[in-house]
Amino acid sequence: MVRIMFVRAFTSGSHALLKHGVRSRAQPLKCVTVDVTGTLMGYKGVLGDYYCMAAKRSGLPCPDYERMHQGFKVAYKEMDTLYPCFGKLHNISNQEWWRTCVRKAFCEAGYDYTDKEFDAVFKRIYGIFGSAAPYEVFEDAKPFLRWVRAQGIVVGVLSNASYRYRDDILPQLGLRQGEEWDFGVFSGIEGVEKPNPEIFKIALSRAGDNILPEQALHIGDSLRKDFVPAAALGMHALLLNRFDSKEARAAKENGVLVVTDLHQCQDYITRLQEEAKTSVLL
Repeated sequence: MVRIMFVRAFTSGSHALLKHGVRSRAQPLKCVTVDVTGTLMGYKGVLGDYYCMAAKRSGLPCPDYERMHQGFKVAYKEMDTLYPCFGKLHNISNQEWWRTCVRKAFCEAGYDYTDKEFDAVFKRIYGIFGSAAPYEVFEDAKPFLRWVRAQGIVVGVLSNASYRYRDDILPQLGLRQGEEWDFGVFSGIEGVEKPNPEIFKIALSRAGDNILPEQALHIGDSLRKDFVPAAALGMHALLLNRFDSKEARAAKENGVLVVTDLHQCQDYITRLQEEAKTSVLL
């Protein structure tokens, strides 16, 4: 079987998607890792809406929702650059990391509350995002995860997220360890985040003894953070394009394996397993 691996090469601020064919005997999948946000679940509405509602319910003025959303993007990028993995590498608590990020977001949007005012707002925001309230599980997520496990394949969730995904959010959403997934790898716990290949290596080691990259599949919605590093490591990889993004359309034109839902991922896995059986007989 010819396996097609795609590696993104970054040079001088630009990149090229390089395609390499590697001929090898097909092997059955033993592990499937899945990204979380954008793959298994998404936000209800726009993130900025929740920030504005928290301010209003605290009796405070709030910036325009769009300004709030853009302010958050700036603040999050800055915090992730300075203190990656939600502060894990700098011994900053998850709550303090988010407190600083949220305050920066409001400041970017044009509002700088007093400490007392901000404490009231942040308490609401931190509570909301530690619950199931702002999220929704995509309808194909739970059936897909359960189907994969029923095939005897180990399922891991792999996310740039804090421990609250593992301990609070996923269980509240009905995505439970031991039922929908077997193990989790979260950047805020591990101290390494996608697209660093080390986080994928952690996932492979956690999946079981002696599982090779070519015996694993990773599914995610980011070309840079999911598809490229997984494929470069030698894993099978699928880019999930639920919302018809321009990036995914362009990637597909360059030969990247793109799917639009988890039903198509199930079909892909079925084909891989059938190819592996055929390969054994040859």
